[in-house]
Amino acid sequence: MDNTKICCGFGHREIYQNITAPLAQAIETAIVVYGITTFYTGGMGEFDALFASAVRAAKVRHKQIKLVLVKPYFTKDLNTNREYYEVLFDDVFIPTEILGTHYKNAIIKRNRFMVEQADLIICFLSRDYGGVYTAVRYAKKKNKPIINLGKET
Repeated sequence: MDNTKICCGFGHREIYQNITAPLAQAIETAIVVYGITTFYTGGMGEFDALFASAVRAAKVRHKQIKLVLVKPYFTKDLNTNREYYEVLFDDVFIPTEILGTHYKNAIIKRNRFMVEQADLIICFLSRDYGGVYTAVRYAKKKNKPIINLGKET
């Protein structure tokens, strides 16, 4: 029986405030309260970098957790920078459900895949448009618990 519980992070490409402490607290809450063992990130912007960094910091105290990069499509840097990805992430994958999707739709489909897998969403959402808004709106429709570090929209 698989006891994996997944949390995925969504946030704006650019973050204009210091969210280091609240993000670290949200990651800790995910592990301790929600029993999260695996964290999914899209790895595409500032929030994703902060999220991944906070998970790596939590791994010092919680050795059982994993950080997984979920790519929307194959890029050649996955091969040319393989060691980089192996150091930073416990796993990197492209969901088979979105293979062959046109690249303009692949991020939306990847985000939906992540939401569908997730037991918890941690996000930084501060505006009512864009990819993060779309992903969080989908998570709400799927009744996923959400910790939003941005202002409510």
